Amino acid sequence: MKATIALLPGDGIGPEICAEARELLELVAEKDGHTFKLKEGLIGGCAIDAYGDPLPEETVKLCAKADAVLLGAVGGPQWSDPNAKVRPEQGLLRLRAQLGVFANLRPVAPHPVAAKLAPLKTRLLKGVDILFVRELTGGSYFGAKRREADAAVDECRYTVTEIERVTRKAALLARGRRAKLTHVDKANVLETSRLWRSTVTRVMRDEFPDVAVEHLLVDAMAMYLLTRPASFDVILTENLFGDILTDEASVLAGSMGLLPSASLGEGRVGLYEPIHGSAPDIAGQGIANPYATLLSVALLLRHSLGLETEAARIEQAVADVLDEGVLTADLSRKHAVSTREAGEAVRKRYRKLAKRRRA
Repeated sequence: MKATIALLPGDGIGPEICAEARELLELVAEKDGHTFKLKEGLIGGCAIDAYGDPLPEETVKLCAKADAVLLGAVGGPQWSDPNAKVRPEQGLLRLRAQLGVFANLRPVAPHPVAAKLAPLKTRLLKGVDILFVRELTGGSYFGAKRREADAAVDECRYTVTEIERVTRKAALLARGRRAKLTHVDKANVLETSRLWRSTVTRVMRDEFPDVAVEHLLVDAMAMYLLTRPASFDVILTENLFGDILTDEASVLAGSMGLLPSASLGEGRVGLYEPIHGSAPDIAGQGIANPYATLLSVALLLRHSLGLETEAARIEQAVADVLDEGVLTADLSRKHAVSTREAGEAVRKRYRKLAKRRRA
């Protein structure tokens, strides 16, 4: 396999966690006979500092030629002025639109070790295996925006086509899992949600009669996610609701530092990133959790490069080191390992798994 992978470390802890991902990708290439060209670009606050633009043209060209894109994180207090015309997050939104990635996949399956560290009772986490599918390029994040002297407007707009395509993506994924899809909206208040509900209902009835579907209001879902999380399989929702609910779901896993994501479109090129932010309060200290980024590498190998064996091996390696108690500061107050030590533990385990397979 020959592939070009764009690496966008970004801001805060992004460069630290992406350094571990780079070494993992190099190891996969070495052990499994692949050729990966890893090319770095700027995005977010560091790009604003260098170019005055959170997504420079050089980065756009790099990503357009890549087979997959791995992102660290964007943002930080030095760029957070609410009156700023240029913000790091604008670069990420533009990149999603540029790549045409409209479906954000966020798996949540608590590891037994991490589940013990979650704030919820362990019994509530038994059997939890959720896949969020968040629409990524529509809604209020991409709608027209207007600021007035004493008011502000963020337009939330969706088309039937946008809803249909992400519904089909979610339904296909549900069909390969437990054949249950939960659609989340606010149809008792919002017109966009009523369009979502009617469209999801029609697509599921006409195209996926073998997949069970239910509709839940977002406020109810916020409660059920913490009181009966094991009852859900695939959860489909619009952009804003998905952003909030998936952050809430991080408590099921014990830490945001364990949750990867994949943003996919119609083709194989995808954007992969951990769901946590840039964590500027710990940037440069070498204590960030790299596991979500390494698991995002696994999703990259699976969805964009078709390397299922290597992807599963990374996931097994992360699970194994968690079993061994290799925990970063967000997971353990005692005997916490560094970002570098956690990354090396996963790579060491990957080497053993690769050797075992060849034997």
